[in-house]
Amino acid sequence: MPWIETVPYAEAAGRLKTLYDRVKGPGDNVDNIMAMHSLRPHSMEGHMALYKAALHHSGNTLPTWLLETLGVWVSALNACGYCVEHHFAGLRRLLNDDARANAIRRAIEARDPDAAPLTDAQRQALRYAEKLTLTPSAVAAADVEALRAAGFTDGEILEINQVTAYFAYANRTVLGLGCSTEGDVLGLSPGDADDPDNWTHS
Repeated sequence: MPWIETVPYAEAAGRLKTLYDRVKGPGDNVDNIMAMHSLRPHSMEGHMALYKAALHHSGNTLPTWLLETLGVWVSALNACGYCVEHHFAGLRRLLNDDARANAIRRAIEARDPDAAPLTDAQRQALRYAEKLTLTPSAVAAADVEALRAAGFTDGEILEINQVTAYFAYANRTVLGLGCSTEGDVLGLSPGDADDPDNWTHS
Protein backbone atom coordinates (compact mmCIF):
# COMPACT_ATOMS: atom_id res chain seq x y z
CA MET A 1 0.00 0.00 0.00
CA PRO A 2 1.26 3.53 -0.74
CA TRP A 3 2.15 5.73 2.18
CA ILE A 4 -0.24 8.49 1.12
CA GLU A 5 -3.86 8.42 0.01
CA THR A 6 -4.48 7.74 -3.68
CA VAL A 7 -7.74 7.93 -5.60
CA PRO A 8 -8.69 4.79 -7.53
CA TYR A 9 -9.84 5.12 -11.13
CA ALA A 10 -13.42 4.15 -10.24
CA GLU A 11 -13.66 7.03 -7.76
CA ALA A 12 -11.97 9.72 -9.86
CA ALA A 13 -13.90 12.77 -10.98
CA GLY A 14 -13.31 16.10 -12.67
CA ARG A 15 -9.76 16.95 -13.75
CA LEU A 16 -8.34 13.77 -12.21
CA LYS A 17 -10.75 11.56 -14.18
CA THR A 18 -9.81 13.41 -17.39
CA LEU A 19 -6.11 12.80 -16.76
CA TYR A 20 -6.66 9.18 -15.73
CA ASP A 21 -8.52 8.62 -18.99
CA ARG A 22 -5.55 10.04 -20.89
CA VAL A 23 -2.97 7.87 -19.18
CA LYS A 24 -4.83 4.61 -18.56
CA GLY A 25 -3.98 1.29 -20.15
CA PRO A 26 -6.00 -1.87 -20.76
CA GLY A 27 -8.85 -2.50 -18.33
CA ASP A 28 -8.75 1.12 -17.12
CA ASN A 29 -5.45 0.34 -15.40
CA VAL A 30 -3.56 3.43 -14.19
CA ASP A 31 0.07 2.84 -13.26
CA ASN A 32 0.62 3.31 -9.55
CA ILE A 33 3.30 5.95 -10.16
CA MET A 34 0.64 8.10 -11.83
CA ALA A 35 -1.93 7.39 -9.12
CA MET A 36 0.59 8.74 -6.58
CA HIS A 37 -0.25 12.17 -8.02
CA SER A 38 -4.01 11.80 -7.64
CA LEU A 39 -4.38 14.36 -4.84
CA ARG A 40 -2.59 16.94 -7.02
CA PRO A 41 -3.57 16.20 -10.63
CA HIS A 42 -1.49 19.12 -11.93
CA SER A 43 1.66 17.31 -10.81
CA MET A 44 0.55 14.19 -12.74
CA GLU A 45 0.15 16.35 -15.82
CA GLY A 46 3.68 17.72 -15.41
CA HIS A 47 5.09 14.24 -14.77
CA MET A 48 3.53 12.77 -17.91
CA ALA A 49 4.62 15.68 -20.08
CA LEU A 50 8.22 15.27 -18.90
CA TYR A 51 8.14 11.47 -19.25
CA LYS A 52 6.74 11.56 -22.76
CA ALA A 53 9.22 14.24 -23.88
CA ALA A 54 12.24 12.49 -22.37
CA LEU A 55 11.51 8.91 -23.49
CA HIS A 56 8.74 8.72 -26.06
CA HIS A 57 8.94 11.69 -28.40
CA SER A 58 9.59 11.63 -32.14
CA GLY A 59 12.07 14.49 -31.72
CA ASN A 60 14.49 12.11 -30.00
CA THR A 61 17.02 10.41 -32.28
CA LEU A 62 18.47 7.79 -29.94
CA PRO A 63 16.60 4.46 -30.04
CA THR A 64 13.91 4.20 -27.40
CA TRP A 65 15.27 0.86 -26.18
CA LEU A 66 18.55 2.58 -25.33
CA LEU A 67 16.75 5.34 -23.45
CA GLU A 68 14.87 2.63 -21.54
CA THR A 69 18.21 0.92 -20.82
CA LEU A 70 19.47 4.16 -19.31
CA GLY A 71 16.29 4.32 -17.24
CA VAL A 72 16.74 0.79 -15.92
CA TRP A 73 20.41 1.56 -15.14
CA VAL A 74 19.64 4.77 -13.25
CA SER A 75 16.78 3.08 -11.39
CA ALA A 76 19.03 0.19 -10.38
CA LEU A 77 21.65 2.64 -9.13
CA ASN A 78 18.91 4.30 -7.05
CA ALA A 79 17.60 0.89 -5.87
CA CYS A 80 14.17 1.66 -7.31
CA GLY A 81 12.75 -1.78 -8.05
CA TYR A 82 9.46 -0.34 -9.31
CA CYS A 83 11.09 1.54 -12.18
CA VAL A 84 13.54 -1.28 -12.89
CA GLU A 85 10.69 -3.75 -13.39
CA HIS A 86 8.49 -1.42 -15.42
CA HIS A 87 11.21 -0.17 -17.71
CA PHE A 88 13.02 -3.47 -18.11
CA ALA A 89 9.73 -4.90 -19.38
CA GLY A 90 9.54 -1.99 -21.83
CA LEU A 91 13.19 -2.43 -22.83
CA ARG A 92 12.68 -6.13 -23.50
CA ARG A 93 9.57 -5.49 -25.58
CA LEU A 94 11.26 -2.77 -27.65
CA LEU A 95 14.49 -4.70 -28.14
CA ASN A 96 12.60 -7.82 -29.22
CA ASP A 97 15.58 -9.97 -28.24
CA ASP A 98 15.10 -11.61 -24.84
CA ALA A 99 18.61 -13.05 -24.68
CA ARG A 100 20.20 -9.65 -25.26
CA ALA A 101 17.78 -7.91 -22.91
CA ASN A 102 18.53 -10.42 -20.16
CA ALA A 103 22.27 -9.98 -20.70
CA ILE A 104 21.86 -6.21 -20.36
CA ARG A 105 19.95 -6.74 -17.13
CA ARG A 106 22.62 -9.06 -15.74
CA ALA A 107 25.27 -6.42 -16.45
CA ILE A 108 23.13 -3.77 -14.77
CA GLU A 109 22.57 -5.94 -11.71
CA ALA A 110 26.33 -6.55 -11.54
CA ARG A 111 26.91 -2.79 -11.94
CA ASP A 112 29.23 -3.64 -14.82
CA PRO A 113 28.24 -1.73 -17.98
CA ASP A 114 31.28 -3.13 -19.78
CA ALA A 115 29.69 -6.59 -19.58
CA ALA A 116 26.52 -5.45 -21.37
CA PRO A 117 26.05 -6.35 -25.06
CA LEU A 118 26.23 -2.71 -26.08
CA THR A 119 28.53 -0.63 -28.24
CA ASP A 120 31.41 1.28 -26.67
CA ALA A 121 29.44 4.51 -27.20
CA GLN A 122 26.36 3.10 -25.47
CA ARG A 123 28.48 1.96 -22.54
CA GLN A 124 29.91 5.47 -22.33
CA ALA A 125 26.36 6.79 -22.06
CA LEU A 126 25.79 4.47 -19.09
CA ARG A 127 28.99 5.68 -17.45
CA TYR A 128 27.87 9.29 -17.81
CA ALA A 129 24.44 8.40 -16.38
CA GLU A 130 26.10 6.63 -13.44
CA LYS A 131 28.23 9.63 -12.56
CA LEU A 132 25.32 12.06 -12.92
CA THR A 133 23.18 9.81 -10.70
CA LEU A 134 25.65 9.04 -7.92
CA THR A 135 27.92 12.10 -7.85
CA PRO A 136 26.20 14.85 -9.84
CA SER A 137 28.45 17.64 -8.61
CA ALA A 138 31.47 15.73 -9.92
CA VAL A 139 30.27 15.81 -13.53
CA ALA A 140 32.56 18.01 -15.62
CA ALA A 141 32.92 19.23 -19.18
CA ALA A 142 35.26 16.29 -19.79
CA ASP A 143 32.38 13.87 -19.23
CA VAL A 144 30.34 15.53 -21.95
CA GLU A 145 33.40 15.61 -24.19
CA ALA A 146 33.77 11.85 -23.69
CA LEU A 147 30.24 11.37 -24.99
CA ARG A 148 31.00 13.61 -27.97
CA ALA A 149 34.19 11.69 -28.67
CA ALA A 150 32.17 8.45 -28.57
CA GLY A 151 30.09 9.79 -31.45
CA PHE A 152 27.06 11.33 -29.82
CA THR A 153 25.79 14.66 -31.13
CA ASP A 154 25.10 17.42 -28.65
CA GLY A 155 21.37 16.81 -29.11
CA GLU A 156 21.82 13.14 -28.26
CA ILE A 157 23.90 14.10 -25.22
CA LEU A 158 20.95 16.22 -24.12
CA GLU A 159 18.67 13.18 -24.55
CA ILE A 160 20.99 11.08 -22.35
CA ASN A 161 21.08 13.85 -19.76
CA GLN A 162 17.31 14.31 -19.71
CA VAL A 163 16.51 10.61 -19.39
CA THR A 164 18.99 10.35 -16.52
CA ALA A 165 17.48 13.41 -14.84
CA TYR A 166 13.90 12.21 -15.41
CA PHE A 167 14.60 8.90 -13.69
CA ALA A 168 16.13 10.68 -10.70
CA TYR A 169 12.73 12.38 -10.35
CA ALA A 170 10.65 9.27 -11.01
CA ASN A 171 12.70 7.11 -8.64
CA ARG A 172 12.28 9.60 -5.83
CA THR A 173 8.55 9.88 -6.45
CA VAL A 174 8.30 6.10 -6.06
CA LEU A 175 10.75 5.61 -3.20
CA GLY A 176 9.54 8.61 -1.22
CA LEU A 177 5.85 7.65 -1.27
CA GLY A 178 5.83 3.87 -1.00
CA CYS A 179 4.77 3.10 -4.57
CA SER A 180 4.65 -0.58 -5.52
CA THR A 181 3.98 -2.56 -8.71
CA GLU A 182 0.93 -4.27 -7.16
CA GLY A 183 -1.86 -4.28 -9.76
CA ASP A 184 0.25 -2.63 -12.45
CA VAL A 185 0.61 -3.93 -16.00
CA LEU A 186 4.36 -3.90 -16.68
CA GLY A 187 6.02 -2.77 -19.88
CA LEU A 188 3.38 -0.46 -21.33
CA SER A 189 4.38 2.91 -22.74
CA PRO A 190 2.65 5.98 -24.19
CA GLY A 191 1.49 5.78 -27.77
CA ASP A 192 2.14 7.89 -30.87
CA ALA A 193 5.54 9.52 -30.45
CA ASP A 194 4.46 12.21 -32.93
CA ASP A 195 1.66 13.38 -30.61
CA PRO A 196 2.98 14.73 -27.29
CA ASP A 197 -0.59 14.83 -25.95
CA ASN A 198 -1.18 11.10 -26.49
CA TRP A 199 -0.46 9.50 -23.13
CA THR A 200 -2.49 6.32 -23.58
CA HIS A 201 -0.47 3.31 -22.39
CA SER A 202 -0.48 0.26 -24.61
